[in-house]
Amino acid sequence: MACTQEVVVFGVNLLESGATEDDGLVAGWAAVGPCTALSPRDEEPAKVPTETINDVADGYRPSGRYVLASGRAGEADGLRRALKRAALRPRVTYRVAGWVGLGDGDGDEGARHAAVRVSLRVDGGCVVVDGGAVVCAEPGRWTEIKGAFRLKESPRDAEVYVHGAPAGVDVKVMDLQVFATDRRARFRKLRKKTDKVRKRDVVLNFGSAASGISGASIRVMQMDSSFPFGTCINTNVIQNPGFVDFFAKHFDWAVFENELKWYHTEVQQGQLNYSDSDALLDFCDRYGKPVRGHCIFWAVANTVQQWVKNLDDDQLASAVRGRLQSLLTRYAGRFPHYDVNNEMLHGSYYQDRLGDDINAFMFREAARLDPGATLFVNDYNVEGGSDPNATPEKYIEQISALQQKGAAVGGIGLQGHVTNPVGEIICDALDKLATTDLPVWLTELDVSESDVDLRAEDLEVVLREAYAHPAVEGVIFWGCMQGHMWRQDACLIDADGNVNDAGERFVDLRREWTSHARGQIDSAGHFKFRGYHGTYIVQLATATGKVHKTFSVEKGDTPLVLDMNL
Repeated sequence: MACTQEVVVFGVNLLESGATEDDGLVAGWAAVGPCTALSPRDEEPAKVPTETINDVADGYRPSGRYVLASGRAGEADGLRRALKRAALRPRVTYRVAGWVGLGDGDGDEGARHAAVRVSLRVDGGCVVVDGGAVVCAEPGRWTEIKGAFRLKESPRDAEVYVHGAPAGVDVKVMDLQVFATDRRARFRKLRKKTDKVRKRDVVLNFGSAASGISGASIRVMQMDSSFPFGTCINTNVIQNPGFVDFFAKHFDWAVFENELKWYHTEVQQGQLNYSDSDALLDFCDRYGKPVRGHCIFWAVANTVQQWVKNLDDDQLASAVRGRLQSLLTRYAGRFPHYDVNNEMLHGSYYQDRLGDDINAFMFREAARLDPGATLFVNDYNVEGGSDPNATPEKYIEQISALQQKGAAVGGIGLQGHVTNPVGEIICDALDKLATTDLPVWLTELDVSESDVDLRAEDLEVVLREAYAHPAVEGVIFWGCMQGHMWRQDACLIDADGNVNDAGERFVDLRREWTSHARGQIDSAGHFKFRGYHGTYIVQLATATGKVHKTFSVEKGDTPLVLDMNL
């Protein structure tokens, strides 16, 4: 892979080592800020973290030794440490790993949920690159950093900075590491995981006909997969023949970009217009593609149309009920999924206006009006490890609070607007969300990178992580065509419909995740193969001609034995 060819050794910490004397833990670090002081500390054994996603070093466990930065006078103050000279290579994805925490300090009580950030400053600080951010819940507890970054050019020098908490709050750093990722090694693990999660042994049993067809040639072809991929569409892109061709061949589902949103269907109060969404539904019906309903409401204030903001609270509550009634009765049974109130981790407009129960009410009422639809929460940055407002833990807490108020939350949407993806970080988020026992979908995937070769590799990281995880049940791209996407550096096909390297990588993965088998019926009348979950057609060539039969392979831990009654 182009990204990794220049890396000689993976998993090696690129931070400059400190001195070997007693204070060597601190010697590699420098204080940032006129009042900041650094000191080495040893954590109490009972407080040292016991679990980590950092599997770079075999048998790694947090050491318990840390550096304390005290006397900080502002959010920019903290500590810094140089990276090894010429260690960073362009086009390589690096992980930032380690543990950070808050000391007692003199900060006020509100700082006890402070964001601690890790930044990379290169070429004397002329360029600052985000390396991750976490919320430290309270003093005395450690939080794992899970950041990532990539550089376009080789830097003259580089330092890692840890900062971000409010003035007076001490910051603690344990075992900070920066190392190059090894995608090939990760993919080897994911292929084994995928085989277990997405495939099953199948035995086709031809029973009493065995004596007559023993040795006959057989061909098994997978027709479709139980794991769907889709893309968002709009009224303009469906007019492009290149898009329509790629959509029809390579996608199973669709979602409307804006046409179902409240600000689109009711620009002026009382003037409902569903013509665009009707046209897109008709388009999807022609190609047999189910559609996600995105979205009933949007919690972020700057997405709410002005006439809604002008309503008083009673009028707003009535308008919310009207929106639910209008949309869900009109399209009852048409949208298998609904994103009920989009991005509630990042916005709270309706809750701020109408109280804590309004979000759950939206779910309860949606379930009443269209009981067949699966109702999703949907948000961004949850899988990336660098947004303190959107951690998996906060998402789970939000879901639990909704459920306690009677909300029928049926699925978790990870938008997946990804840059510089790192596999273990994505998997860690999915593992945590899987504890809810709810299905997870990547609902708005776009992997942004101007270099299309790197984009292809980044896309493969995300898709392999999603496909290998048992909690994930589908992936929807947030567009695929240049000129018809929110993020232009994420397209899979150009404006003329030509498939680029990222698009080819997607197509190749879909081909890899499709099973076909050829062979002969054995003397017991059996044909055995291992295949991906989905629907199949079997073609049997006998002396009297060819016989065709369809069957399905569902999830299961034991071999699937199917009687082929010809």
